[in-house]
Amino acid sequence: MQLPKLYRIRRTLNPPVVADVAAEVKAAIRKLPLAGRLKPGGRVAVTGGSRGVANIATILRATCDTLKELGASPFIVPAMGSHGGATAEGQLAVLARYGITPESMGVPILSSMETVEIARMDWGLPVHVDRHASEADHIVLVNRIKPHTGFHGSIESGLIKMLVIGLGKHQGARLAHRAAIDVGLARMVPEVGHVSLGKLPVLFGVATLENARHQTARVEVLLAEDLEAAEPRLLQEARSLMGRIPFGFLHLLIVDEIGKEISGGGMDSNVIGRMPTNYPPALDAPKYVRILIRDLTVKTAGNAVGMGLADFATRRLADKVDFHATYTNVLTASVSAGAKLPVIFETDRDAIEGALKTIGLTEPPDAKVARVRNTLALEVLHVSEALLPEVRGRADLTILDGPFDFQFTDAGDLVGSVA
Repeated sequence: MQLPKLYRIRRTLNPPVVADVAAEVKAAIRKLPLAGRLKPGGRVAVTGGSRGVANIATILRATCDTLKELGASPFIVPAMGSHGGATAEGQLAVLARYGITPESMGVPILSSMETVEIARMDWGLPVHVDRHASEADHIVLVNRIKPHTGFHGSIESGLIKMLVIGLGKHQGARLAHRAAIDVGLARMVPEVGHVSLGKLPVLFGVATLENARHQTARVEVLLAEDLEAAEPRLLQEARSLMGRIPFGFLHLLIVDEIGKEISGGGMDSNVIGRMPTNYPPALDAPKYVRILIRDLTVKTAGNAVGMGLADFATRRLADKVDFHATYTNVLTASVSAGAKLPVIFETDRDAIEGALKTIGLTEPPDAKVARVRNTLALEVLHVSEALLPEVRGRADLTILDGPFDFQFTDAGDLVGSVA
């Protein structure tokens, strides 16, 4: 098959970025009016998540150090629902992959899947929370605010969702997602979050926003009583900062890797225009006829959630799938679509040629094709010749080199990377 010629392009970005993340976190916490709120010597449960938050180890260390300076005794609890195979050991391993260990943090990490029920919603959901967090004098929530990959609402991914789902551990996350089948995540997250804030000793939250380069763009620290009002505002700001592929239509999108640290959905549905749930995509969502995924990241440790959003994948990816971790994740979330196997091809060449046979009447050399490393790394792309008129019509896009052919090894796999 004759494949399209490619060009390497760059999207010009000038995003905001925090120069010294640790200093920013510490300064923001010190500005809080904590006198009379923070119990002297009080035990503080600080949440550690699994989402691949930029500078997360630095943020957690700065938070814990500042709490110690203020006379508290912080410890970290994994707040990641069912991730890590829904085991205490697995969740410790997830944190360790992000550089979060007792040694690096200077505080204990208490990992358990045991929960306690703190409330019951009028519509039937028992609200669970991590036992260690429930026994603490205070809870500090630490997370990134961003658009969710499976639903739209005033509050999506962030501090409230970490309180509801992450700290719910496997049991709480499973029940919450089951309840969402009946009432919807857009209602469930803020309503349960409101009840949880009223029942638990949440002291404050450390919210971060990230730019299109997956850098910390801003840090905002909020007292517990301000969280519900602030999250919708922060979500809108996060949406404006997120990276996007600069083309609304493609015949084929090639994604080199997916993984849980890239997105909770493996690849960001806000970027690819496909949702794993019945929620419709946003009105401005892109339309990509076919999506091919090539590999899993190392840090995702076999969790292949998101592969079900692709049409095609490689044997390389399929052989790395940990079905237990993947299925535990999707069953907990009550969203099976993200774990379905795409059509599997033995090599990259076979997969690309197979995909281009299914795009309609457009001949492969004329197809609009883009290749990205992942849905976070969107500054440099490979694009096909058919996209050049769009590239040349935009001041923020620059052609770096090309044209060049797809380069394959003798075994049929792509050579090199997008960057």
